[in-house]
Amino acid sequence: MENIIKPGSTAPDFTLKNQHRVEINLKSLEGKKVLLSFHPLAWTRICEIQMKALEIKYDELEQLNVVALGISVDSQPCKKEWGDFLEIERTHLLADFWPHGEAAQKYGVFIDKAGISGRANILIDESGKVIFSRAYDTPEIPDIEEIIRFLKK
Repeated sequence: MENIIKPGSTAPDFTLKNQHRVEINLKSLEGKKVLLSFHPLAWTRICEIQMKALEIKYDELEQLNVVALGISVDSQPCKKEWGDFLEIERTHLLADFWPHGEAAQKYGVFIDKAGISGRANILIDESGKVIFSRAYDTPEIPDIEEIIRFLKK
């Protein structure tokens, strides 16, 4: 994913539904930092670990003024069932389903050949600028502590 959005870029706006059918608009989160945690597909082991880490670290991220958004190309009903299964109650799991992968494409993390997003963490500051972006190999678990360390320095 060499096309991943670079720090210093303006974060492209998007509106996606979360697992509870609530529309989440990036622009409406201005004044907070936003962590976009892209993952390939629900119901897969590494994606499960990645999303559970966001939920486990919810309070610590909130203290750092961060809203974490878990994003994949799965449909909203799929995200609902998966979120319930994982017992994710506070973290938004967003469905980048239609237009298919549009948010992932805007951030340079969509994998055309597979029709899914890659695995990536992208951090946006309070004014809508990207301040951190990192792509991970599909079998790699993103390190949420890396984000927390970055925020605390």
